[in-house]
Amino acid sequence: MGRLVPAVTRALDILELFLAGDGTLSAPEITNRLGLPRTTVHELVSTLAARNYLTPLPEQPGRYRLGVRAYQLGSRYAEQLDLAAEGQRVARSVADTCDETVHVAILEGADVIYIAKVDSTHAVRMVSAAGRRLPAHCTAVGKMLLASLPADELEELLPAGEQLPALTPDSITSPDVLRPALDEVRARGVAFEHRESNPDVSCVAAPVRDSGARVVAALSISVPVIRWDPARGAELEELARGGAAELSARLGHRGAR
Repeated sequence: MGRLVPAVTRALDILELFLAGDGTLSAPEITNRLGLPRTTVHELVSTLAARNYLTPLPEQPGRYRLGVRAYQLGSRYAEQLDLAAEGQRVARSVADTCDETVHVAILEGADVIYIAKVDSTHAVRMVSAAGRRLPAHCTAVGKMLLASLPADELEELLPAGEQLPALTPDSITSPDVLRPALDEVRARGVAFEHRESNPDVSCVAAPVRDSGARVVAALSISVPVIRWDPARGAELEELARGGAAELSARLGHRGAR
C-alpha cells in the first residue's frame, strides 16, 4: 500500500461522519468529533461543498448534509453489485472457517432458489447445487425469508386450510404450525431446520439485507446431523450471523457490521 494522503483521509473522515445520526452536521460539530483545527475543517468542508459532496441546509444555516455527488457515487457502486457473486465470496469465507456447506438463497414465490454455494471438504456433507429450488418452508433459508415478508404477502403464500408439501417426515405441512415457527424466527433473527428438507441434514440461516434494510437473501450453513449438537449449533449460528452481516455490508446495509 502506498502512502496515505492526510488531506484526503481527513476529507473522507468528514464524509463518514454523516453516516451516523440524522445525517446533518455543522463545522463546529465536525471539529469536535475529529479533533481537527477549525481552519482545516472549514477548508475541507468548503471544498467538499464546492464539489457537491456536501450541501448546506437552507433552513439551518451552518449545517450540512451529504450532497448529490455522494449519492451518485453510491448509486454507481450499487449498480455494479452482483448478489450472486458477492454471496459466493462470502460463502467461501464462511465455509473456509467452519468447513461445512454454505448457501445463499433468495425467495421466489413459495420456493427458495440457491444462488451461491460452497461445499464442505468432509467426505460426509450435504449434496446440493446453485440453482436448485426447494419449498421455502422446508429450509432454514426459506423460513428466514418467509419470516421477513409483510403479513399480507405471507398470507398469500400460506393460505389457511391448504396442506404444504413435505420433503421428509419432519417437514412442516400445516400453515397453522408454520406461522408460530416464523414468529420465533422473527424474534430470534435466525432460523433453524432439522431434517426438514433432508433427513440427514440440519441447517441454520441468517438474513441478508440491502442498502434499504430489506431482507433480500439468506445465508445458511448446512451440517450432517452426525456433526450437529447444541454447542456446534450455537457456534454455527454465530458464523451464519456474521456471514450474513458481511454480505449485507457488501450490499450497502449500514447497520450490518
